[in-house]
Amino acid sequence: MIFDEYTIKSLIRPVPDFPKPGIVFRDITPLYHSPRAMRMVADSLIQRYVESPVTHIGAIDARGFLLGAVLAYELNKPLVLFRKAGKLPAETLREGYATEYGEAHLEVHKGALGPGNQVLLLDDLIATGGTFLAAASLIKQMGAEVYEAAAIIDLPDLGGSRKMQDADIPVFTLCAFEEKE
Repeated sequence: MIFDEYTIKSLIRPVPDFPKPGIVFRDITPLYHSPRAMRMVADSLIQRYVESPVTHIGAIDARGFLLGAVLAYELNKPLVLFRKAGKLPAETLREGYATEYGEAHLEVHKGALGPGNQVLLLDDLIATGGTFLAAASLIKQMGAEVYEAAAIIDLPDLGGSRKMQDADIPVFTLCAFEEKE
């Protein structure tokens, strides 16, 4: 299936003033209502990574889980969950980060990755980059490396993709929205 950025962008709903005034939330829920669009997104990412040296798929809580599970299955790779604090049952590593809404913590099971592992990090969008940078820090703490950080959407005006690139994390997104778009 040929990727059609217009179709993908048309199915991402802007929600003004959510979760607080001044924020335009980019809701991917309508994208998941379209089997064609969802297949287009999944197929595009699968084709990008099918012959890559990625050894693990790292999915970021919670919308990253949707893509992460599909890619882990299709690429036959282990899935590593990066969760909000207090959600994982076993011993974890924790990293704090700033969001556009405040502060939060991300956790991963201790020992989920090791030296030599190449991790593809997935989430629905890149905003300030805080969640991705926290996940990358956790990956490095376990001796593994971030192969690339991927998302459906980039919000370049918030500077996250630039911060990630400045931290030597390669970034790939399927589309971008400018602040006024």
